[in-house]
Amino acid sequence: MICTVVGARPNFMKMAPVILELQRRGIAQTFVHTGQHYDAVMSDIFFAELGLPRPDIYLGVGSGSHAEQTARVMLAFEKVCLEHRPELVVVGGDVNSTLACALSAAKLCIPVAHLEAGLRSFDRSMPEEINRILTDHVSDLLFTSEPSGNENLHKEGVAWQKIHLVGNCMIDSLRTHLKRALERRPWTELGLQPGEFGLVTLHRPAAVDDPQTLEGLRQALREIAEFVPLLFPVHPRTRKCIEALGHDWTPVRLIDPLGYLEFLGLMAKAAVVLTDSGGIQEETTALRVPCVTLRSNTERPITVQVGSNRLAGTRRDGIVSAAREAVMRKAEEFLIPELWDGQAARRVVNIVQHWLLARQAA
Repeated sequence: MICTVVGARPNFMKMAPVILELQRRGIAQTFVHTGQHYDAVMSDIFFAELGLPRPDIYLGVGSGSHAEQTARVMLAFEKVCLEHRPELVVVGGDVNSTLACALSAAKLCIPVAHLEAGLRSFDRSMPEEINRILTDHVSDLLFTSEPSGNENLHKEGVAWQKIHLVGNCMIDSLRTHLKRALERRPWTELGLQPGEFGLVTLHRPAAVDDPQTLEGLRQALREIAEFVPLLFPVHPRTRKCIEALGHDWTPVRLIDPLGYLEFLGLMAKAAVVLTDSGGIQEETTALRVPCVTLRSNTERPITVQVGSNRLAGTRRDGIVSAAREAVMRKAEEFLIPELWDGQAARRVVNIVQHWLLARQAA
């Protein structure tokens, strides 16, 4: 039996294709939701829209500091491992649930597979970077989404036979659901015209927790909104930071968080996306939509190499300049990375099946 784990919104799009492919092949799995994201907007709606089955086990850990949340997941997931004794635990991404479940399994000598392994920003001030590194180094199967992942893992001493370049499972989800997302025409309800608006996301602590940085971003976005209307679905923790800052964001249009399909439909028709999210850097690349990353680094360098993504930092001048350039670019200029073809989950499950058979035969 395989144990598959999700915990936070980015996990859902990465893990859904693998969970559904295991289900399609009739491979026994126990599906665990840690509850790191637990409200309807950040969790329930994504399950429904991605067609995910109801989790077999819901841990309900909720929010807290990094230490509190990680510890609660470890304690709860250890009990799951002891009771069910899976042959393999599959985790994805770089959230606290990813590391916590990987550590709990590894300490019980249960093999771990890490989906989206090897990504590195080389910035250890990012909590996600710590989660990525530690998860990779307790994993037995490391599934990478781009060549840099293989290179990073090799440099860190991970054995080549553990590393498998499979492509990007998040793009599997995107390709599966894009038609439905476009059929909803979410831009119509919002009074927007395709190709004539920008989309904004901000959620990382480095961007929103520091009032000075957030104020600089606010000024840049207000300036950009003068030449391309900006729509900003606001993450709950970002909303608190914005309210604490207390400044006017007009003409940037702030709205509540959106479901997966609504956001995907808007992103596909945006003139530009401005974000601090790693996953959105990947999705815009697959959609051939210009992306301006409001960071000075990225753990997904392939998005910059193929030309769709530009690192703009957090200073006003750099962001405004990058946005002006981005809205003038054409989709034909951008390449789609190798293996971002919607078949990554099949490659993952093929490898898992062969790995299990080899272990059973040993």
